[in-house]
Formats: sequence, C-alpha cells, structure tokens
Amino acid sequence: QVQLVESGGGLVQPGGSLRLSCAASGSIFSIYAMGWYLQVPGKQRELVADITSGGRTNYADSVKGRFTISRDNAKNTVHLQMNSLKPEDTAVYYCNALVSTAQAMGVIRNYWGQGTQVTVSS
Repeated sequence: QVQLVESGGGLVQPGGSLRLSCAASGSIFSIYAMGWYLQVPGKQRELVADITSGGRTNYADSVKGRFTISRDNAKNTVHLQMNSLKPEDTAVYYCNALVSTAQAMGVIRNYWGQGTQVTVSS
C-alpha cells in the first residue's frame, strides 16, 4: 500500500558528509511524521531524527548539531543531512513514516524503508 524508497548511503571518511533521502509513494492520505532510525548488528533500531508534518523536529543527543532532518510535504519526502560524520555513525539507516491511507481512513500505521548502509571509515 505504501512504499518508502531510500537513497544516499555510502562510504565516507571521518568528518565527511552524506545526504540521505526517502520518498514515500502509494495510496497516501496523510503522512503525520517521518524519521530516520539506525541499526547496527546485534542491537535494536534507535531513533536518529524525526519530523512532523508541521515541521517539529526531534534528534538523538548524539547527532545534535551535526545532522539536520527536513521534509517536503508536497513530495512526501524526507532528507537527513549528515555532517561531521564519525565512525560510530556507521550503521544501516532506515526511513520510517507514520501514514494513513485513503483505503483505511482513520487507521495510522508505521511503514519502513529497506535501509541504506552508511559506513564512516578512513
């Protein structure tokens, strides 16, 4: 019903930058929030940043001042600008969206992208 497609991951040196993007498609009625989560082997996913449809943002303490989340509501997209990257930022980054669909009015569900690998290494 709803698909999230991520892009922008890759290999960068410490101190470098990447910009992740996620586009939502399908029978979307409304997206209430979108965000980015990271996961490393053997651990649970954890929040990196999220943003509501009204533009309210939330960041993990570890990325404040380095990462910036933004959203284009008209295009159902979210971006994560990652600057001053550190080796500990290495992870798979997953896009998440809180969505209601036209076919199920009043029902709000979480959707996930396939993940994009970010590796920070010299």
